[in-house]
Parts: sequence; structure tokens; C-alpha cells
Amino acid sequence: MRDFEITVPVREKQYDELTERERVLVDAARAATGGSYAPYSHFKVGAAILLDNGEVVCGANQENAAYPSGTCAERSACFWAGANFPGSKFEMIAIAAVGTDGEECAEPTAPCGACRQALLEYEKLAGHPVGVLLAGRNKIYCVPSVASLLPLAFSEF
Repeated sequence: MRDFEITVPVREKQYDELTERERVLVDAARAATGGSYAPYSHFKVGAAILLDNGEVVCGANQENAAYPSGTCAERSACFWAGANFPGSKFEMIAIAAVGTDGEECAEPTAPCGACRQALLEYEKLAGHPVGVLLAGRNKIYCVPSVASLLPLAFSEF
């Protein structure tokens, strides 16, 4: 038997410490929360994906009374990107959320497990790590790859 530890590399930054490219993506994710349809949870999430062709594709969570028929912001954005820009590779994704109080969440919000798995497939298609920016009101977590967020992932596809 062998025990081992899995760690996730995370760099915490303030908005003004981001590169211009990162700021554009965080701003797009924050703006994308406005496209959320969340009449049940009142938790609005926005995602913005930078593609290798320079396009920024956004998505927002969409709820439905026939739960779980809705979709998360991250999958909304990545599936739209895949359908509308086939062959384009993901470079980076930013995620932001507005809480039930109507304010941007102070703490960064991470994607759910289903979104992590979906994003991992697009990272594999990209052939390189896809950076992840988790934006909160007070700080932004920078993670070097989607795989970092999903240790011991299902990756045989």
C-alpha cells in the first residue's frame, strides 16, 4: 500500500496584477453573468473562453423547472464554442458568479464536476494546458490547467 497526496497549484492575484488578456477574459465572464437565467437558484454564473483564433466565447447558466434540464455557464460556453468554431483550440477560461444577494461573489467560484470533465475534454483537444481564472470580487485564482482542477480524472477518450 502507498499513500500519496494530490495538490492543486493556485496563484492568487488581484485584478490589477492580471495581464491584459486575463483582464479581458475576466471582464467578459463578469459581463456574461447578465445572460444568466436563474429564477430558481438566483445564483448567476458567467464563463468566457479565449480561443486560439482570438475569439472570446461567453456563456451563462440556464436553469429550467424540469431540473436538471438546464446547463452551467462553463458548458454553455464550451459547447457553443465547439459548435461555432470547430477546430479552434481553447486557450483559457474565466468564470465569475453573482450570488443570491445580487453582488459578485467575494470568493472565486469553481466549476462543478460535470463542467470540469467537459472542459477537460476540450483541454485534451487543445493539446496543451488551458488556464483557468476563477474570479471573485476580492481575488482571482489562477490555475494552470483544467486537469489541475480534476485530479484522477476520467481521461480515456
